Amino acid sequence: MSKLKDLMAVTGLPGLYRMVGNRPNGLIAEDLDTGKRRFLPMRKHQFSPLETIAIFTITDSIPLMEVLERMTQKENENPPVSAKSTNTELRAYFSTIVPDHDEYRVFPRDIAKIIKWHAFLQERNLLHFTDEEE
Repeated sequence: MSKLKDLMAVTGLPGLYRMVGNRPNGLIAEDLDTGKRRFLPMRKHQFSPLETIAIFTITDSIPLMEVLERMTQKENENPPVSAKSTNTELRAYFSTIVPDHDEYRVFPRDIAKIIKWHAFLQERNLLHFTDEEE
């Protein structure tokens, strides 16, 4: 699996960030593009580590990392649609990646966000999947 343990999404901020420090009232995060570090207070932001995000399926859920891996594996025969595609196009694409996703709990905006994250991580060469369990 990919080594994305310290990466997170932050509400109110675009892109993904790496957690580099922890304070009682917030986190210190590093912008992956600029390397700039800044304090993000908990009262203003919510933090979602990528390794804790899961996608609802009809029977259970699957980790985001598995979805990103499937997207990468199917990239040549089924490239991701644009995150700005119509809801129907987003749903059709995602159905090829996670056929049993729960259409009532996985919204088109969630699919668009996953597509953006995949592109963001691919552009920065941060997606490295292996067959071995760590």
